[in-house]
Amino acid sequence: MLDQTIIEQLKSHFADIDVKIDFVVRPSEHPQQGELMELLESVASTSGALSVRSDDAAFQQPDFAVAAPAFSIYKSGKPTGVNFIGIPGGHEFSSLILAVLNTAGKGRLPDEGLANRIRRLKGGQSVRTFISLTCENCPDVVQSLNQIALVHGNLSHTMIDGQFAQADLSSLNIQGVPSVVIGRDLIHSGRASFIDLLAKLEDSLGIENTASSVAEKTNLGHFEVVVIGGGPAGASAAIYSVRKGQKTALITDRMGGQLQETKGIENMISVLYTEGQQLSANIQEHLRSYPVTILEHRRVAKITTESPETKSPKEVTLDSGEILTCDSLIIATGAKWRELGVPGEKEYIGRGVAFCPHCDGPYYKGKKVSVVGGGNSGVEAAIDLAGICSEVTLFEFADQLKADDVLVKKLQSISNIKVHTSAKTKAILGNGEKVIGLKWEDRKDGTSQQVELDGVFVQIGLSPNSAMVKDLVETTKFGEIVVDGKGRTDIPGIYAAGDVTTVPFKQIIIAMGEGAKVALTAFEDKMRAG
Repeated sequence: MLDQTIIEQLKSHFADIDVKIDFVVRPSEHPQQGELMELLESVASTSGALSVRSDDAAFQQPDFAVAAPAFSIYKSGKPTGVNFIGIPGGHEFSSLILAVLNTAGKGRLPDEGLANRIRRLKGGQSVRTFISLTCENCPDVVQSLNQIALVHGNLSHTMIDGQFAQADLSSLNIQGVPSVVIGRDLIHSGRASFIDLLAKLEDSLGIENTASSVAEKTNLGHFEVVVIGGGPAGASAAIYSVRKGQKTALITDRMGGQLQETKGIENMISVLYTEGQQLSANIQEHLRSYPVTILEHRRVAKITTESPETKSPKEVTLDSGEILTCDSLIIATGAKWRELGVPGEKEYIGRGVAFCPHCDGPYYKGKKVSVVGGGNSGVEAAIDLAGICSEVTLFEFADQLKADDVLVKKLQSISNIKVHTSAKTKAILGNGEKVIGLKWEDRKDGTSQQVELDGVFVQIGLSPNSAMVKDLVETTKFGEIVVDGKGRTDIPGIYAAGDVTTVPFKQIIIAMGEGAKVALTAFEDKMRAG
């Protein structure tokens, strides 16, 4: 099943594994059982530490209506809590390989501070994630939850390929992937960072109420520069700071930021073409080659500073309970997908409301959907969905579409796309289980209208991630941090860079430059202060 190039790569990746790892397969008469066995045996052939065996009693998962191909990962003869129902090919092949490496203690595992937070989760529960092999967001969720199960030791996580569990999808009213379920409760749907998933598990499972489980504040010490944000601007700022000899820490909920959700990139000068995840990986590799203290999967809970006239350090408190102080603070938190904020939107995320046409589009084959947003992303989404869905209706608030002319002409050439401009989305309608329609207002005559739909794809741009500092530094009414030409905010010693700021044109290459600029500015200010 695996070509020789992949086999050689796996031999290299698995060369240092020094613990016995078994793929324990549930016996099944399913016609694709042989395909699963072939895949696992191919992977196992790359290392003497890996093996495949069948054992019905060893698979610690509930029975499914269809005896789908399924297996668990065991370490030293004991279950790890990591399970797969389906054949992890496509995008999920990486989840299988990383599960093996993580089981062996290899790869980028949660650091001890984060691991302690994971271990405080109440155990004994089973978490399931329904995925599609064509979904580009699913592996991140699967891999994060696999790591949480491995670190915790008393939680199980099962990846389930939706094509093998149609009855469960219908019973749970799941219409989008990835969808994370505990029992019969859908706790999350769609893309998510590691820290988002951990927070939702804390809400759903609870935290052990023992004295030893209470998070005590851990002082991580003093840094000359602390950067908040792990995207292009934040990474650039950290690299330029440490190259100036500054003791530097970088705090981020996930490395790469919005790059992780960016597809093709063709305007990085000197790079003809790359993709967001590849560029993010390159940035991480570059960043980790320097002595930067990286605090990943964290969020800032509070920033404390004295009066603007003083030179005293800033104190940053993390949601993990950790604290650190710094002389210069650089905010490079980027932006996130903007939500409509209308009734029904949050209630039906994963049940008809979606943000990724590439991942969730196939679930609406032959159905009627809408796209809200007439910029490039919205028009591109409508064009893509038109090839899958029976009918696509695009709603744009402005009087005309804002997308590039070439995209608008392409849109207009497709017969099963309808366009409504001057349209204000009022509500997303559902029947308690799924989306059934959308209510909108014609801004020209004020009339209220309604259209029957099976799904709504929201594509209305980005919102700056500035909530943590909105009461500390000056921001615009849109939430952008106001900076001067060198990235200074109105508070001495606090700087900002990238998409979170008022700097125009939200582009990767601009964010990188702005990150470098504020790092140099912070160093310049320090030298002048002497």
